[in-house]
Amino acid sequence: MNTLLRKAKHRDGEAFVALMQENMQAMYKVASAICSNDEDAADAIQDTILTCWEKLHTLKQEEFFKSWLTKILINNCNNILRKRRKIVYCDSMMDMQAGQTCAEYDYVEWREMLRCVDEKYRVVLVLYYAEGFKVKEISEILGESESAIKRRLCSARKQMELVYDPEKRRKCK
Repeated sequence: MNTLLRKAKHRDGEAFVALMQENMQAMYKVASAICSNDEDAADAIQDTILTCWEKLHTLKQEEFFKSWLTKILINNCNNILRKRRKIVYCDSMMDMQAGQTCAEYDYVEWREMLRCVDEKYRVVLVLYYAEGFKVKEISEILGESESAIKRRLCSARKQMELVYDPEKRRKCK
C-alpha cells in the first residue's frame, strides 16, 4: 500500500484507483454502519474518494492513511445524516397524495419523532399518546410500576425536547 500511496500522492490516477479499491470494503463497512441505507453509504464513499484525491497531498504520515481516510468517511456520513434529518419532513410531505388528510401528515411526523427516541421509550409513548392509555393502564400492560412508567414518559419527553428544541438539538438515530 505504501508504494500505491506514494504514487497516488504524486497524482498517479491508476495508483489512486488501486488504493481506493484496496480500501473499498472497509469503507463500505464503516459507511453502512453509520448510514441508514446503501444509497447514503455510497454517496459518503463517493464524497470520501473525491476528498481524498483532492487532499491527499496534505497527508503528512503515510502510516496514518487508513485512519485519515476513515475520519473523512465518518465526517461525510455524518454530513449526509444531518442533511437527511433536515429534509425528512419536506420529503414526507411531498410524498403525500391528493386527498390525504392532516391526520396522515401527523402520522408521518409522529413516526419520524419516534425514530429519534430510544427504543425503551417508544412503547410507552405510543401507548400513552397514540393509544390514549392512562399511566395506570400502561403499568398494568407492561407489568411495571406507575412510577417507572412516569419516569419513562419524562425521559422520553426530554429526548424529544433535545430533538425539537434548536438550542438543545442532538442527532437522530
